[in-house]
Amino acid sequence: MPEQLNTQPPIAALTGVVLAGGAARRMGGRDKGLIPFRGRPLASYALAALARVAGSVLINANRNIDAYAQLGYPVIGDGNARYDGPLAGMLAALRAARTPYVLVVPCDCPLLQPAQLRQLYEVLLAKQAEVCAAHDGVWLNPVFAVLKTTLADSLQVYMDQGGRKAETWLRQHVLAIADFAAAPELFRSANTPEELQALEMLAAVRRPAYDDGYFADTLH
Repeated sequence: MPEQLNTQPPIAALTGVVLAGGAARRMGGRDKGLIPFRGRPLASYALAALARVAGSVLINANRNIDAYAQLGYPVIGDGNARYDGPLAGMLAALRAARTPYVLVVPCDCPLLQPAQLRQLYEVLLAKQAEVCAAHDGVWLNPVFAVLKTTLADSLQVYMDQGGRKAETWLRQHVLAIADFAAAPELFRSANTPEELQALEMLAAVRRPAYDDGYFADTLH
């Protein structure tokens, strides 16, 4: 059963950021966020979910900037052409945000639901943590996370020292974990053509509850 629509207003203290700045080597170099998925760019699903939760929304991308801008939100880059991975996108988000908190999600997870994204923020506040990441019952998913923007300098130092593992950096801080073991499919991503095809099949039966009639109002 699809979840019921969440009518709570977006959280003004939160900036949502879609991470679409990777090189997508396992996808043959295709820009994952712009790959068509059920008639829309793949990244547009994450954007739609974030727009229901965060007071402001950004896109982190390092190529095809004009195409991403057409999705209706400001685009920020990593500041270099090295494709340093999701941590570079997180750092760009922390630097660009004008809110106390940033909510980051990858561009290739079309089954994301606003209620679960809001839960990440609520768990962080309840635990008085600095960061909160999603756990799908098997793995911690560090690229689905809420972060205090004051952690930007810490992340910069970690990366300057050669660090590239998001989970390692998150665990250097007060980390809260949001348990989503009951709905692990919401965090399914498409890193390969085969995974994309599997997601297409899953989406046919598990369409986001906020999908129909929403994109026309939010994606310009």
